[in-house]
Order: sequence, then C-alpha cells, then structure tokens
Amino acid sequence: MVAELLGDLTRAIVDEPDAVTVTPDVDTDDGAVVLELRVDEGDYGKVIGRGGRTAYALRTVVKVAAAHRDQRVLVDIVDD
Repeated sequence: MVAELLGDLTRAIVDEPDAVTVTPDVDTDDGAVVLELRVDEGDYGKVIGRGGRTAYALRTVVKVAAAHRDQRVLVDIVDD
C-alpha cells in the first residue's frame, strides 16, 4: 500500500523513525486518499528539505505508486 511506502521512505531519512506515523483519510469529494504524515518535531526540516525538494520528491514517488494502482493520493505533512 502507498501509506506503507510513504512511511518507509520517511523513516529512512529522519533521526527518529519511531515517531513517523502515516494516517490515511478518504476525501469523499473526489475519492482521493489523503495521507497525513507526522514526524518528530526535530525532523520536519529533513522531511521538507531545502526549498521543499524532499517533500516534493516524497509526494512524487507516492503519487506514481498510487497511479499504478489506479488511485489518487495526496500527501499532507502535518505540523502539530
């Protein structure tokens, strides 16, 4: 599943992999699945990356994987 892919990719780049959580939520308007990504407060910079490049790359990989399964997925990086 694409939620597991996002979690695995994120755990590989953060300092606190145990704090990574991915919560899927179905957006009923258009059937897209919204994946809410939460990481440790100190790891937000690593997940976002310089100029948002890491976040963009994570979103791209997840969207391509979802497209192969005929799904529409959005990644939301949640800042608590």
